[in-house]
Amino acid sequence: MDRWQNRVAVVTGASSGIGSAIAVDLVNAGLVVVGLARRVERIEELQKSLPATRREKLIALHCDVGNESSVKEAFDTIEKQLGGIDILVNNAGVAIPGQLVDMPTATIQTVVQTNIMGIVNCTQRAFRSMKQRNFDGHIILINSILGHKLFSPMGTNAPNVNIYAPSKHAVTALTEMYRQEFMGLGTRIKITSISPGVVDTEILPDSFREAVGKTMLRPQDISQAVMFTLSTPPHMQVHEMIIKPVGEMF
Repeated sequence: MDRWQNRVAVVTGASSGIGSAIAVDLVNAGLVVVGLARRVERIEELQKSLPATRREKLIALHCDVGNESSVKEAFDTIEKQLGGIDILVNNAGVAIPGQLVDMPTATIQTVVQTNIMGIVNCTQRAFRSMKQRNFDGHIILINSILGHKLFSPMGTNAPNVNIYAPSKHAVTALTEMYRQEFMGLGTRIKITSISPGVVDTEILPDSFREAVGKTMLRPQDISQAVMFTLSTPPHMQVHEMIIKPVGEMF
């Protein structure tokens, strides 16, 4: 991780769960971390949990990744205050229970806007910053096992993950699309997709929590995967990492 000392990492959805764990681990690894979230007060609380000597390394900024103007404002601030973005962790995501056949289309659009367009919005700004400075940065997409396959319905009830799984399939395709674009545009910027199985976070639907019991990953497990991908040498790129808890039924 020596090459990343004092570099700038941006973590979206840093207010809880996986995003919070990643932000803390990056700060402890010697980076300056900008945590983006709508609930910015939670990141400010996270700052207080850090050692006093490291608190200034975590910067909290409000951002709704699905809103292009909000992303512009946040990334303009980052570039003005810190000079640029060296690492981007696209972690922000949302899951709203319901069935596609009858849930409000506005609700469906919220998931699409956050889970897909949030990545597009933030990656455009991070890539531009890296390319303009000729810096070989790293962009990480927090995907899901649901980005690779759909689970069989549990019991006789209709599944309630609706557009979430298709949105994560889009993340899998985005990873390869970005790899091809980064290469074709003459950069050595890395792209990595990390796809966890069930993780014990706020976003986990109650139906999944009841089904899996204690067979879950922790947010810190996913953060350690992020740290591993960042620690790889310049010639090595982890394209896709799938992580499952031991004994997961899916």
